[in-house]
Amino acid sequence: MAAFTEGTPCWVDAALPDVEAGKRFYGELFGWTFDEGGGGYVNAFSDGRLVAGLAPKRDGRMPTVWGVYFATHDAAALGRKITEAGGQVITYPQPVGTAGTIVEAADPGGAVFGLWQAGDKPGFEKQGKPGSFCWTEVYTRDKESADPFYESVFGFQGMDLPDAPIDFRTWSPAGTEPGEDTAIGGRSVLTDAFPAEMPGHFLIYFCVEDCDEAAAAVTRLGGRVQAPPFDIPHGRIAVLADNQGASFAVLAEPEEESKAA
Repeated sequence: MAAFTEGTPCWVDAALPDVEAGKRFYGELFGWTFDEGGGGYVNAFSDGRLVAGLAPKRDGRMPTVWGVYFATHDAAALGRKITEAGGQVITYPQPVGTAGTIVEAADPGGAVFGLWQAGDKPGFEKQGKPGSFCWTEVYTRDKESADPFYESVFGFQGMDLPDAPIDFRTWSPAGTEPGEDTAIGGRSVLTDAFPAEMPGHFLIYFCVEDCDEAAAAVTRLGGRVQAPPFDIPHGRIAVLADNQGASFAVLAEPEEESKAA
């Protein structure tokens, strides 16, 4: 499996109070199958390929969330860069057997993300197709701190979307031309439309065949629809929460776009 470009999303997992309940929920929603990754951690597969993980929460006070990991060839060095740029390293480099090395960090606004230095496990074996990860974006109240942070730490090339109905910036990997064709994630702003107590956070998107069907399935499985399905230039999306409270989004791409991919 090819290595991931520095700074690109290479893995996502959910921290859940009940992993078995998570397996039932996401197995029904996305058709995922699972194996034991060790220590209660389970790997999720779509069409037999790795797509995500489910982890038991180490502490009941921890949030129930989906998290994203960015690829790096040197987690320790990038951790130091995060601190120098005004972020925080939450857990210093920790080996995960022979799979790789993990770091947990937060940006200046408190949005948490991970770094993954691959060993035997580079990350996704499937992405950008139904049942797998396709996008992530950070929500922040302070774009003046967030933009230079991510662009200095990861070398992201940023581009504001001038015609977007919200304040949104896309990120492309270092060494690429910024634009929609190269973007691997983005930044949005927490406005007054969001609860005042909502902290900065990442939102993870999964591809689905039908956005409306996915939203209906989430409700049937005991989850919640946080933002009902609506159309954007790249398809139809909805923001959802599973039956334990972890938020995520789904995207159904237009048919012609899916065929091209």
